[in-house]
Amino acid sequence: MVRDAPVKFSKESANGLLVQSVSATAIRVGGESYAHSIALTPEQLVPGWQSKPVADLTIADFDELLGNSPELIVVGTGSRNLFPPRDLVFAFARCGIGLEVMDTAAAARTFNVLAGEGRRIAAVLNLDP
Repeated sequence: MVRDAPVKFSKESANGLLVQSVSATAIRVGGESYAHSIALTPEQLVPGWQSKPVADLTIADFDELLGNSPELIVVGTGSRNLFPPRDLVFAFARCGIGLEVMDTAAAARTFNVLAGEGRRIAAVLNLDP
C-alpha cells in the first residue's frame, strides 16, 4: 500500500537535524524540502550524495558518512524495502558499524528517534525514481 499523504515527523530538536516529513516527492529536513535523495547526520546534510540503486551500493559510497564515525547507518529505499548487496552488509560488519535498510519513512523515523537519543547515527534517504 502506497501512502499518498506525507508522513510528518518532528519539527525541531535541540540535538540537531531531524526529518520533518517524507512524501512520495520530497523529504523535508531543517525547513527545506528535497526532491532527491539525501544523506545526513544529526549535525549536517552531507553534500553531494549521489543517488544510485540500492543493489549497486558499495562501502565506498558511504565514505563521507563513515568519516563521522557513526555507530549505525540507516538506508531508506523509497516506498518499498529493498535488500542491499550481501557484500555491502559484510563490509559494514567488518567495520563494526551497523547497517539497517528499510523503506524511507521507517528510516526517517528511526533516524529521528536515535538522533533524539544523542546516538551517532547517519542516514541515506532515497525517494522512488
